[in-house]
Amino acid sequence: MECPKEPLESQCSLSEIDDFDLTRALDKPRLKIERKRSFDERSMSELSTGYSRHELDMAHSPGSRSFVDTPLSYVRNSFEPHPMVAEAWEALRRSMVFFRGQPVGTIAAYDHASEEVLNYDQVFVRDFVPSALAFLMNGEPDIVKNFLLKTLQLQGWEKRVDRFKLGEGVMPASFKVLHDPVRKTDTIAADFGESAIGRVAPVDSGFWWIILLRAYTKSTGDLTLSETPECQRGIRLILSLCLSEGFDTFPTLLCADGCSMVDRRMGVYGYPIEIQALFFMALKSALSMLKHDEEGREFIEKIVKRLHALSFHMRNYFWLDFQQLNDIYRYKTEEYSHTAVNKFNVMPDSIPDWVFDFMPLRGGYFVGNVSPARMDFRWFSLGNCIAILSSLATPDQSMAIMDLLEHRWEELVGEMPLKICYPCIESHEWRIVTGCDPKNTRWSYHNGGSWPVLLWMLTAACIKTGRPQIARRAIDLIESRLHRDCWPEYYDGKLGRYVGKQARKYQTWSIAGYLVAKMMLEDPSHIGMISLEEDKQMNPVIKRSASWTC
Repeated sequence: MECPKEPLESQCSLSEIDDFDLTRALDKPRLKIERKRSFDERSMSELSTGYSRHELDMAHSPGSRSFVDTPLSYVRNSFEPHPMVAEAWEALRRSMVFFRGQPVGTIAAYDHASEEVLNYDQVFVRDFVPSALAFLMNGEPDIVKNFLLKTLQLQGWEKRVDRFKLGEGVMPASFKVLHDPVRKTDTIAADFGESAIGRVAPVDSGFWWIILLRAYTKSTGDLTLSETPECQRGIRLILSLCLSEGFDTFPTLLCADGCSMVDRRMGVYGYPIEIQALFFMALKSALSMLKHDEEGREFIEKIVKRLHALSFHMRNYFWLDFQQLNDIYRYKTEEYSHTAVNKFNVMPDSIPDWVFDFMPLRGGYFVGNVSPARMDFRWFSLGNCIAILSSLATPDQSMAIMDLLEHRWEELVGEMPLKICYPCIESHEWRIVTGCDPKNTRWSYHNGGSWPVLLWMLTAACIKTGRPQIARRAIDLIESRLHRDCWPEYYDGKLGRYVGKQARKYQTWSIAGYLVAKMMLEDPSHIGMISLEEDKQMNPVIKRSASWTC
């Protein structure tokens, strides 16, 4: 969710837009392709934990799909759906936004009790992803297709902040549909970061767009959308922003604070795990959709090279487990040569005290950030879950992340899934890092707050690693409170016990995240939309940093 913004100024009426005809686009024929089993190369035996053979056979039957009225698991077990499910669907449909009579997205929050709407009545790219997945899983792909086409058209707008022109491939953070009942016309207002507090462009929007396009294609079997010249060009424009040559010595992307879900100053500038994991997933998704024509082959070659370099870098230098922590603790500094062990000159004295108690003997995770003389040891949930889903994490690393979650359940989950990051920053560090941000106080909002939307990513990661029981435990916590609290945006407190002090009610992605998690547990084959198999040609499994020596 973006920070509150000033009124949008980039507007264009229907008469001024060279718009895609959504109705015509929906009439294109779809290829009827039988949906493949999820988990791609994973065998059924790997999923035995938590699911019976009969359950998995039903889940992977061709054409199986969860519907709000008769979800698969409820029919199978003769259980009544949880009352929250129907009410969640009602709330999700109430948040739908229409353009020219066609649904094109969902607003961020439907909170009538709030005095200030701010930008919560807009359609955010990142916020719409769980809504889109819910509609796809429920057999309603049209709104997703409309959204993809509309945001693709917005990508072509000229984007300026003051006198500076943004890159052509930048996707909007959000857009708003304004209805004129007198003229009977619709107007689109889009924000590319020029209205956001801090004026930061959304780096993650383009990645989420590519990931969602692949999810749509996998769910529907409709290859015609991703193969259109417009979509192919849109993918290339996004990638051109990320794959251009410069002064970089690392394959990771250098980013400013506030360019992703953590959209306020929180010390995530540099090479944040969330962006690197989404970047990796978007590259792999694009690789599966780009045509092998002259333009496509050039990008495919760049993607393959970048994926190899990025996976090696992340698995080596971002990974932290007990042994690697001990190695860093014993690092020498000021090494000057290509044989240096401490390649980033990380100071052992910079390791925070909490890490030594937090790290279990079994388990590990990708740290928040790695750059010269700096390692952010904080845990970030989104980046680690996406690392599992994209196969940026090796199978061993994926299992280690889940081990850590189980060992540190109270810290990372508590009474409301899921901590966006752990631990919080406070006191003098909070003043320096956040600039005394009153919204990001300790254990609140992006500073250690608990976000129900992260439930769908956790559930998907649990299913992929064969641990659905962890997801069930998290969903039980959600069902005990979320509806009663009117679907808040986030929770505060060390355990996530209190509704966030500035949290909006009826937050759409909290609602959609719950529905997606429920439907994935009912029908595990849905995970195929957002799970990518491991590339066997990538580097072999690296359990800890290559800088470690016996």
